Amino acid sequence: MITILSIAGVALGVMALIVVIAVMTGFEADLKTRILGGQPQVMIMRHGGAGSFTKYREILAEVEKTPGVEAATPFIYAQIMLKSKNGAAGAVLRGIDPESAGRVMKTLQDLNLPSSTEAKSSQNPSPGIVLGRELAKNLAVVEGDAIYVISPRGMISPIGHVPTMRQFKVTGFFESGMYEYDQTFAYINIRDAQKIMRLGDSVTGLDIRVTDLYDARNIAQKITGKLGFPYWARDWMQMNRNLFKALKLERRVMFIILTLIVLVAAFNIASSLIMMVMGKTRDIAILKAMGATERSVKKIFVLNGMVIGALGTLIGLGLGLVICTVLKHYNIHELAGDIYYFTTRLPVKLEFFDVASIIAAALLICFLATLYPARQAAKLNPVEAIRYG
Repeated sequence: MITILSIAGVALGVMALIVVIAVMTGFEADLKTRILGGQPQVMIMRHGGAGSFTKYREILAEVEKTPGVEAATPFIYAQIMLKSKNGAAGAVLRGIDPESAGRVMKTLQDLNLPSSTEAKSSQNPSPGIVLGRELAKNLAVVEGDAIYVISPRGMISPIGHVPTMRQFKVTGFFESGMYEYDQTFAYINIRDAQKIMRLGDSVTGLDIRVTDLYDARNIAQKITGKLGFPYWARDWMQMNRNLFKALKLERRVMFIILTLIVLVAAFNIASSLIMMVMGKTRDIAILKAMGATERSVKKIFVLNGMVIGALGTLIGLGLGLVICTVLKHYNIHELAGDIYYFTTRLPVKLEFFDVASIIAAALLICFLATLYPARQAAKLNPVEAIRYG
């Protein structure tokens, strides 16, 4: 019974480790993909605040010549208020160039954003705005509805500062899969953003897509080195540094905590071997009297414990893989987007290194648990054991 419980304990620990680490790895990978779908990989800005990034077309041409840069596009970033006939909500407004933004961020490829100039030539004089799906739900608007963009960068009038208000037509929605983005972002044509923010022919910065995602920092440094002061850059890892550090720390802590389950099972293995040594004292003594060395006696008990550990590890590995497959292909539980960032099924990603680390840790713990009982068995004096056994 103790042996069966030991195998079950090891199996449970290995299974829990595999499932939890696979879910956390999948969560991190999926989150990274969604973040990069709504964020640039490198962002170039200029010291001096709004309206200081002038002559951006020359800078854009210079940036696109940098090795490792795949595409670049200008953008305008501002916090505004959106007002519909059914409500109001704060939002982050991004003015983008529809022709080049889709090459930098894939989620912006098919946005319908006619500018005010294009709108005047059509039946509807209002320029277009694209809202995040959750933001549109909060405002209770559908495609074709009118919505007002209220900017704090207004003008001074006889009655004081008056915010700028302009009507837009909802021309579509976007869904990045990231709840925070879908609840916050609104996109308009960069020309309209320049007008409503009173920026003239300037922008907030440049969004850049690079060829190698993990070389973004080096490419950002090359760009700033070429442009010099007052330009500065941030890559996607710097923009989300705290989030990914927290995820990494959480993975490590969960690995340590769940390894304790295997450690508890290892104590069962040690206790079963100690009881075996006590019950087989005479047999051990006879073996040693027949010429068995301490090394060979130790091997017997280490092998016995490792068989228990290996069986438990294999069973746990099998169960873990089965559960991961079920979680990956079936929507067991609907996730709340406002808590877990996205609303799809539970992300699962098994990596060879993680599985190998779990198996190695489990077998190492089981091996260490066999050392004390095996050493005690090897140290038995055959004469004393036969006399008093």
